[in-house]
Amino acid sequence: MSIIRDKSLAGAGLAKINWVKDFMPVLNHLEKRMIKEQPLKGLKIAVCVHLEAKTAYLGQVLRAAGAQITVTGSNPLSTKDDVCAALDSLGVDVFAWHGATDKEYHDHQIKALEFCPDIIIDDGGDLVTLLHDEAPQYAKNLLGGCEETTTGVHRLRARSNAGKLNFPMFAVNDAKCKCLFDNHHGTGQSTWDAIMYVTNNMISGRTVVVAGYGYCGSGVASRAKGLGANVIVTEVDRFKALEALMDGFRVMPMMQAAALGDIFVSTTSCKKVITTEHFKIMKNNALLANAGHFDVEVDRAALEEMCVKKENRKPFIDGYHLPGGKVLNLLAEGRLVNIAAGNGHPADIMDLSFGIQLLGVLYVAKNAKGLKPMLYDIPREIDEEVIRIKLDAMGVEIDNLTKEQAAYLGSM
Repeated sequence: MSIIRDKSLAGAGLAKINWVKDFMPVLNHLEKRMIKEQPLKGLKIAVCVHLEAKTAYLGQVLRAAGAQITVTGSNPLSTKDDVCAALDSLGVDVFAWHGATDKEYHDHQIKALEFCPDIIIDDGGDLVTLLHDEAPQYAKNLLGGCEETTTGVHRLRARSNAGKLNFPMFAVNDAKCKCLFDNHHGTGQSTWDAIMYVTNNMISGRTVVVAGYGYCGSGVASRAKGLGANVIVTEVDRFKALEALMDGFRVMPMMQAAALGDIFVSTTSCKKVITTEHFKIMKNNALLANAGHFDVEVDRAALEEMCVKKENRKPFIDGYHLPGGKVLNLLAEGRLVNIAAGNGHPADIMDLSFGIQLLGVLYVAKNAKGLKPMLYDIPREIDEEVIRIKLDAMGVEIDNLTKEQAAYLGSM
């Protein structure tokens, strides 16, 4: 039985789900196939992803494929209560609500695992961590699973390399359809959507500091540039630093950038990227935002310790008054700003990622017996199938190699 905040919100949630369906042609296509083939019939799947309308539609498609599912959130602020109510009205067990405390968030995830899933869909590695450290009894039926995001893949890779991953997991985040489009274009657009909506401030003419120049950081930086910002990139990877430089951005250490920035966005999947020494030299009214998975990139604990006063200045903005009168503004409690304070990635971007998730789940279900407990890349044919469906839906045609061309390339 679901644990949600308000069942009366189901109508509003269903409207949101129906809206995003119209812009997710890959899942539309796969849903028709799932209804006919029922490839997941009899399997139990636990889903822990940002619990909003796009995720809800993925849940519907998994059910159409015959699976029994439970759903929980991967971030307390990204959970939408109306979407939870909508899923509950459709017969899905949902364990989540917006603004859950740390204990409630943990308990919701445990509840989602209690039915001992055959497959998990994780976002950030929370379910994997619970199934290894605290609740291994709920992994007794587990065939494997899929991981959605960069942070979760980092955690899985560490476990896998150490020989401490107890079941097979697939790095959905590293599939081309995910990292090239979701991470770069999705994060780039949705991060600025959220920041502009929450602050009601101009980006043009501002100095924006982007920490990290991976797929997400490069997307955030390019969109900021397009909005008219002066962009600085900070990096720890020399190759990424040179890439950012050649893309037209200034590159420097955070200690230099901290005194220059008006808006800071971290995208590193690391901790304490922006901390005490940086806060001390920042401008008054600087905006601090995080577009990495966990709320550890901007050191909120350090801000709490430094400040003489903290106030909620408006929804999703906490002002930290420092000695001397300077105020630093932390957006969305330092959590994933694009979905905690915004609508998350566009539906047509998540269509690609969730297409990969669905086909990844099918691959696990079909091939589990031959899979060792380690981290795997998504098979190339899954990437190819999703991108083909997407381009077909968009009416885009491309060239094909002739037999002569294929033979020539194959002989090189």
